[in-house]
Amino acid sequence: MATISPAHAAVQSNAPTTGSNTPDPIKLHMQALNSLSRCKAMLTAREPMYLFAQQLLAEAQQAIATLQSIDLNPEG
Repeated sequence: MATISPAHAAVQSNAPTTGSNTPDPIKLHMQALNSLSRCKAMLTAREPMYLFAQQLLAEAQQAIATLQSIDLNPEG
């Protein structure tokens, strides 16, 4: 049985959307940048927090994947 991490599930359910139920590309871009920045901070801390960094990386990857799907399907 496949499981989804809480961070991954949160990104899927909280994808920013516009009025036409299309994800907002600007918010997704900022989410990816912020998640990557926080991931870097977790890795470069005095005591690195690898699990949190991995969850943040997954959030960034999901936001980028959603951006790619918007770009590949310009129906909105």
